[in-house]
Amino acid sequence: MSRKNLFGLTLAELEEELAPLPKFRAKQIAAHIYKHGIKNFDAMNDLPKNLRAELATRFEIKAAELLKRLDSRDGLTTKFLLGLADGAAVEVVLMRHDYGNGVCISSQVGCQMGCKFCASTLRGLERNLTAAEMLGEIFFAEEFLRGEGKKLDSVVVMGTGEPLMNFDALIKMLRLLHEDYCLGMSFRKITISTCGIVPAIKKLRDEKIPVTLSISLHAPDDKLRSALMPINSAFGLKSLLAAGDDYAQATGRRVTYEYILLGGVNDTEEHARRLTKILSGQLANVNLIPFNPVDERNFSPPTNGALKKFFHFLNTHGLGAKILA
Repeated sequence: MSRKNLFGLTLAELEEELAPLPKFRAKQIAAHIYKHGIKNFDAMNDLPKNLRAELATRFEIKAAELLKRLDSRDGLTTKFLLGLADGAAVEVVLMRHDYGNGVCISSQVGCQMGCKFCASTLRGLERNLTAAEMLGEIFFAEEFLRGEGKKLDSVVVMGTGEPLMNFDALIKMLRLLHEDYCLGMSFRKITISTCGIVPAIKKLRDEKIPVTLSISLHAPDDKLRSALMPINSAFGLKSLLAAGDDYAQATGRRVTYEYILLGGVNDTEEHARRLTKILSGQLANVNLIPFNPVDERNFSPPTNGALKKFFHFLNTHGLGAKILA
């Protein structure tokens, strides 16, 4: 008989699953799982020995399994390929900075959005991740950092998949991550990236959780954006920028617009001029990302000169921009 996995359950769900045990036992177990990273009931020393044995026959505590690890030469970035219970795999990226350590997690296995420059969408969408699986990615990074004597400071949901197409699981994960009995992470330390699902941006606003919203823009006009990102045909720039501005006004959180620079496609001074125009007056900043070549995608990075000129134009015309290598 398979055992129920307790990892990823909220305190209320743990109380229900463990009934008729008293509720304080659920609090103890939640603390062991989330605060102390314990995955073995035998190590829960404040529980009676016979209870620990009984729990081990009925339940397990399991997040994700490491399949592969790749470290950058400078030691600041580590990529993990994590295996899930059904054999699927997701990528997690740990980023170490002098101002803190962050993790970038995936929200889906594969992606259906079809962006022309992206490798993640090549095989389409396999399935959504559960809230527990997304939380498991975060805890893997948190435990890895703990082994280095460091702590996790921020979370970015910007890996494979479109987070807002997995809305309910995303919100459950965010609220659980924020709970004191879990990691107690401030919503302000969390960033959610989207390619522009306007109705879901409005739903996120209505959740009243002040996470940072990051919108993948990548073009300053509808014609080019629709050619690069099929989602733009459903939700054009006018509605997308209005939703971004509304989110910023409602939450007081500055929206970040991601802009991948594709050599000879969207990286000229004229593109910078149009970008400045459409974002004028918004509570926003821009992350410029030089394209990272993908074998299956026929695009090239911008030249260093084009990158610097684009960056300089934005910053001298009222848009706060930075370059992400």
